[in-house]
Amino acid sequence: MSNTNLPIHELRVAITTPDYERLVNFYCMGLGIEPAQIWNNGQGKALILDMGRATLEIFDETQAGTIDQIEAEKRVSGAIRFALQVPDLNAAMERLLANGATLVHAPVVTPWGDRNVRLQDPDGMQITLFQPSNKDEQAQ
Repeated sequence: MSNTNLPIHELRVAITTPDYERLVNFYCMGLGIEPAQIWNNGQGKALILDMGRATLEIFDETQAGTIDQIEAEKRVSGAIRFALQVPDLNAAMERLLANGATLVHAPVVTPWGDRNVRLQDPDGMQITLFQPSNKDEQAQ
């Protein structure tokens, strides 16, 4: 679907960290992606990672608790949690763990059939990796 007629063309999530290099390495090496843009102009450092299609999910506390219960067996995420669709859940999980992720809960099969795993990045951001059960959905 073309987004030229939509009022929003791109979602960007901006993370500020006290350890820039650590978090850059975590996301670049852990997810196996190269920066799309890099800034280092003497006024600080920044980069953009192309994360594919973006959506914004808004949950009430009850729904957030339901998802945390499914993925982590208790309420653990904060106000913001990343959910990243990956083509190979086990490979992505192992890359992130090797680059500083903390395993919050082992992979589970959700009631809707996806495989999900809950991790935490080095700064404490909760991350859900998910792999849809339907092969057609993985190609999207």
